Amino acid sequence: MASTVSNTNNLSLRSILEKDKLSGPNFLNWERNLMIVLKHERKWYVLEEPLGEASPANASAAVRNAHKKHSDDLLDVGCLMLATMSPDLQTMLMNTNAYDMICQLLGFVKPRTKLVRVTVQEKQTVNPKLQTKLV
Repeated sequence: MASTVSNTNNLSLRSILEKDKLSGPNFLNWERNLMIVLKHERKWYVLEEPLGEASPANASAAVRNAHKKHSDDLLDVGCLMLATMSPDLQTMLMNTNAYDMICQLLGFVKPRTKLVRVTVQEKQTVNPKLQTKLV
């Protein structure tokens, strides 16, 4: 029963990603929604740290299990990311794991996001009412 409730909650949160698939210009919104979903599922960490080398055969069970969990979560997140992208981006990133995918996407949009953030900051300083609401 608890598993069904958890799956329902995950699916309802994931729906925010399906409403607005990543097409390029909407990267900041898509990334924010992805972060919300992955933090709820406790999988955001796979986009913050790469998967390390495979555990040696003589590693403890805890180390092997942690590596397997990271690998499984990386696959889950990669599939979720691909499912919520435009077909062009899917084709380009199909054979990439989730960590490398987000690194590549950040490389594509980084120059544009700086411009967007600067523009937003300029607007905030022009409109004191907006600035006080954001603080």
